[in-house]
Amino acid sequence: MIRQQREALIVAHGQPSVPVPPELWLQGFAAAVGRHLPDWKIRAATLAMPDALERQAAEMPLGSPIFPMFMADGWFVSKVLPKRLNGADLQILPPLGFHSALPDVAALGVRKALDSRGWRLEDSHLLLAAHGSARGPKAAESANAFAKLLQTRLPGMQISTGFVEEAPFIADAARDLPAQSLCLPFFALEGEHCREDIPEALEDAAFSGHSMPPLGTWPEAAQMVAHAFGNVD
Repeated sequence: MIRQQREALIVAHGQPSVPVPPELWLQGFAAAVGRHLPDWKIRAATLAMPDALERQAAEMPLGSPIFPMFMADGWFVSKVLPKRLNGADLQILPPLGFHSALPDVAALGVRKALDSRGWRLEDSHLLLAAHGSARGPKAAESANAFAKLLQTRLPGMQISTGFVEEAPFIADAARDLPAQSLCLPFFALEGEHCREDIPEALEDAAFSGHSMPPLGTWPEAAQMVAHAFGNVD
């Protein structure tokens, strides 16, 4: 008997105003995940691309897993995604921000960034720049919980959080930070928030530290998503 090929879907928010570039990026990311799972078919769709999610979901075997490229299990993951799936028999996994390996990966990346600059951990500050939300507390709760997990892995380092959409805003959180500071965007994709809002906030705060790439764009992210799919029964 020929075994049916296993399939999985990666879903991200995308950018409603310009939906194509994030959709193409996510497809490339899905290909990177697929290199870790050569026997799987890895699909991708953003919520912003009209009908992309529905088309992909309709073609997948029943029970196939969906990985949300989100940092929190807030409105989009808990409300919008299930509604768009319209009862399809697919398994929604915990989002990227809840992956068990993410704190260790992030902490190692921070240590490498410090070492490359000759900065001591205990003399440095980390600003976790996150989205936040006016819709509810889950986005901020996720970022703050992640900051606490990082603190256990980076003892002695000062860690704070700032948000795009709620207080403390990134500009306020970044103001008066020492030059020996890192800004780590707690984001799954590099959209407008990472390209425009965060740099503008840091400029407004006269932030003189170093900005790191968004966590979801790190090379380790594809391996983490593959790991999540591989652990599905």
